[in-house]
Amino acid sequence: MAQNPTVVVTFKDIEHDEPVRETIAQRSQELSAEFPELTRVEVTLLEDGGAGYSAHGHATGKGEDVGAQASAKQLLPAAEALLDKLERQLRKHHDKRIFSQRREAQRDSMRKKTT
Repeated sequence: MAQNPTVVVTFKDIEHDEPVRETIAQRSQELSAEFPELTRVEVTLLEDGGAGYSAHGHATGKGEDVGAQASAKQLLPAAEALLDKLERQLRKHHDKRIFSQRREAQRDSMRKKTT
């Protein structure tokens, strides 16, 4: 059973938006279900010089520490793009860790067969 990660959402110099905060919390729970080692998700949202919004984020946990940033013309799409990037990075890091162990085990078993 996955433990719920701590979710920290910061709005820098913009008005707080509760639907965006709830969306980020829900997506973080979904990430935690897929990556149980995840313990903390931090997201900072800020205005990007009148051109839209920027989102910066970090996801950390046991053996995990990934960061990403995204931007969009509206606040919610910027947050969703950021969470998509964090998810891709977590999946890449997770797969790399799992499959590298499998490849190493396969190489070891092949070496034992040839000797």
